[in-house]
Amino acid sequence: MDIQLITSFLVASVILTLMPGPDNIFVLSESLTKGKRNGLAISLGLSLGLIVHTIAAASGLSIVIQKSAVAFSIIKYLGAAYLFYLAYQATKEKTTGTDINLEALQQNEENVKPLIRKGFLMNILNPKVSLFFIAFFPQFVTADGFHIALQMIILGLIFMLQAMLIFSSISLLSGRLSKYVRNPRFWKVTKWTKFSVLSLLGLTLAVAKK
Repeated sequence: MDIQLITSFLVASVILTLMPGPDNIFVLSESLTKGKRNGLAISLGLSLGLIVHTIAAASGLSIVIQKSAVAFSIIKYLGAAYLFYLAYQATKEKTTGTDINLEALQQNEENVKPLIRKGFLMNILNPKVSLFFIAFFPQFVTADGFHIALQMIILGLIFMLQAMLIFSSISLLSGRLSKYVRNPRFWKVTKWTKFSVLSLLGLTLAVAKK
């Protein structure tokens, strides 16, 4: 695998993970209302769930690639279309997370294992994650590298590790981040940044030649 390609993948992954969505908003709200320990446990569960989506995407795409270049091209263009769709959806997003009751914080830490399981199930039961991986990973896979499935598993592990780091950071810095949750300008910048990143990824995938 090309180090430049991996670096590009890591940068794109970090940017996308930093964009506020259901997962990191949930981590933030849990950390604010029930303590950072709870937020860290949820972060671990969410990140571990990515392993399931990685295996599903890697096994499915590798079989398609091996059997038919035409079929893979179709999946590539469908993936690009899906990324453009996500970009369009980003423009319609309304402010989220502002309903967190920051005045009535209740630091009520719970048992860690159920929280890890909760985050894990939240992630694996979301089919959109697998769809996103199928759309996102192909542009960082090379035909002359390792086996396709192995490349995708490596990418999935990189994505999981950076997600865990970012989710954990959100939990630990939850007090300082809370002011941004209430700032309309923050959400406006976030929305258009997400639109730009997803559109660029979709365009890159659409024109990529493997």
